[in-house]
Parts: sequence; C-alpha cells; structure tokens
Amino acid sequence: MPLGRYMKTQATSLNVLLVEDQQSIAKNIAEYMESKGHTFDFASQGKQGLELALENHFDLIILDLNLPKMDGLEVCQQIRKLANRHIPILMLTARDSIEDKVSGFTAGADDYLTKPFSLQELEVRCLALSRRHLLQTSDVLTIGPLAIDRQRKQVSRDNKPLELHAMGVRIITILAEAYPQVVSRSMLTQKIWGDEPTESDAMRSHIYQLRNILDKPFDYPILKTVHGVGFTLEVKNAQ
Repeated sequence: MPLGRYMKTQATSLNVLLVEDQQSIAKNIAEYMESKGHTFDFASQGKQGLELALENHFDLIILDLNLPKMDGLEVCQQIRKLANRHIPILMLTARDSIEDKVSGFTAGADDYLTKPFSLQELEVRCLALSRRHLLQTSDVLTIGPLAIDRQRKQVSRDNKPLELHAMGVRIITILAEAYPQVVSRSMLTQKIWGDEPTESDAMRSHIYQLRNILDKPFDYPILKTVHGVGFTLEVKNAQ
C-alpha cells in the first residue's frame, strides 16, 4: 500500500501528518490508520515535515524524535514558533528516560509514545489529543476554576472576573492552550513579542502582575514557575 494521502471512510476521522524516517513503521501506521478511516500525509525527513505542517491544516502531527538532519525536537520547536495556531503533536521515540520525555514536552509536544507501541493505543491517543484540542480552541476555554473567553478577552476564576491587562490575558491564554505542558520562557517570549527586542525583565514584570491578580486573592496558586524551564498552570480538579 503506497504511503501518502488516504481517503476518510468514517465520521470520526483525523487528518494527520506522520513524520517518520523508518519506512516499515510508517507503513504499519499507514495501513492501520487507513483501516480506521483516517487520512494523513507522510514525510520521512524533519525539514519536509516542517514545511508540510506549516503549509497545510492538520488535526494532529505524529512526529518521530530521531529524524535525520533536523530531529524531532527541532521540528517541534519550529512548529510551535512559526505556526499560526496550536497543532497537537504526538512524539514517537525509542528513548524512555525521564530526561528525554521532559525534553520533548519542553519543545512543545502534547503527548509522548515510546516504541514499540500498540497501533490501537496510538489511535486512541491521537483521538484523545484531538478531542482535548477541540475543547481548548472553543471560544471559552475552561480549566478547573479558570475560564478564558477568547473572543471577549476576559478571564475569570471561580466565576469572579479578573481585571487583567491585555498582556496578562495573552500570557494566561498561551499557558492555558498548552495546558498541562510547560511553556518555556523563550517560547512564551517568542509568541508574545516575536523577534522584536525586549527588556530583559519585561517578562518577569508581566508574570509578577499576573500572579497578583490571578493567584494572590485565592486559596492556591495556579501559575507555576518550573525553574530553568518556563511556566505552566497547575489546576486542582481540572477537566
């Protein structure tokens, strides 16, 4: 069966980009996913995968970590930097150490699957990622007691409106869209200011102001600093 784009045959189907340099693994995934009614494009190199990810609209990306020339971590980082929307990324790897997983999540991966894996589990994880992404891209994003109205740019906690400046709303929205993953300081800076030069303590000042409004009046903090990495949200009883 040739690798490439497959026709959807079921109502619950995903348009997936598979970036995998091992042809046997790619072929197995292709045949299984096609039998379940999903469509996908295939790339065997990181640069090709990055170009496809930026030029097309995929529901999800399955990305191998160990790619030739441009590896999966760099591809993931570039997608997060350059894409105009959040695309769920499931990273595949033969590495099983905590350090490797942390590296993948820090680069922007949404989930992590270690080889060898069950094709059934792969599909289940893909569907779960897609469902979570659809929930997070609705007009109102809800995570535990936190509610963010993207259209009105309003934030509330425990049903109490928070008087946040535009920058505070932007920061909390970026962190919420990536939840529960950590957003690195460099990635957060890139998403907010792009390549424009900023003062070294600008981010620190905005985070401080955000904490005073988001966390200080409440029982426990939501905004958490992961030292040496970046920021994340830590929410009790999150959906």
